[in-house]
Amino acid sequence: MTLKLDALDRKILGELQRDGAQSLDEIATQVGSSKTPVWNRIRKMKEGGVIRQQTVLLDAEALGLEACFFVLVRTSEHEKGWQEAFLRVLNARPEVMEAHRLAGDIDYILKVRVANARAYDVFYQALISEVKIHNVTALLSMEEIKHTTMLPL
Repeated sequence: MTLKLDALDRKILGELQRDGAQSLDEIATQVGSSKTPVWNRIRKMKEGGVIRQQTVLLDAEALGLEACFFVLVRTSEHEKGWQEAFLRVLNARPEVMEAHRLAGDIDYILKVRVANARAYDVFYQALISEVKIHNVTALLSMEEIKHTTMLPL
């Protein structure tokens, strides 16, 4: 069941995306409502699965994670057991920020954050030792031009 969202719900979501640490009073002021209706709508959107979690965004470079690699993975294995093992390996590696299964020539793309190229090699060696992969191509991001976690509402 999909939760029906109105304009006020979307304004609330926009405010939460912009700054999830705002008080209910601040959000209510920004969206032109009062605290109780805003709280009820947020609760409803949490229960309905629209709001999955609230978290804090950290600066990777400030934490010494200066290298961002996009890792293209091709595999000759497409059985369920291989996919489950691959997923377990990815979930166990904190360096993997995102993983997507793709249509086309590349099977998977990973976004990997590490301190430097040497740290990437440690990640790479661990990955290929834990799961059989046909081909891996790593692309180093030279500059992050745009990054957002905000969905278009």
